[in-house]
Amino acid sequence: MLIGTVKVNLYLPGTVSLKEKRFVLKSLITRIRNRFNVSVAEVDFNDKWQKACLGIACVCNDRRFLDTTLSKVLNLITKEDRTEIIDQVTEIF
Repeated sequence: MLIGTVKVNLYLPGTVSLKEKRFVLKSLITRIRNRFNVSVAEVDFNDKWQKACLGIACVCNDRRFLDTTLSKVLNLITKEDRTEIIDQVTEIF
């Protein structure tokens, strides 16, 4: 069994309130969950309206599938117009 995790720090330049931040993140998290069947949660910067940190986890038994899935998730986040990736950390156990 392999566990892959990604911690992604995001900058949300267009948001002006926590309510707007939650709207952007909820939309992004829902799309990631539905498309890739991974676990996603906001794990840090809960009270900052232009910063967010997403934790993403995937469990499977094939290293290639795990790498591909996490790469596709990061591509989806990169293509999102309302967010910019500041930093990312990928770990596989």
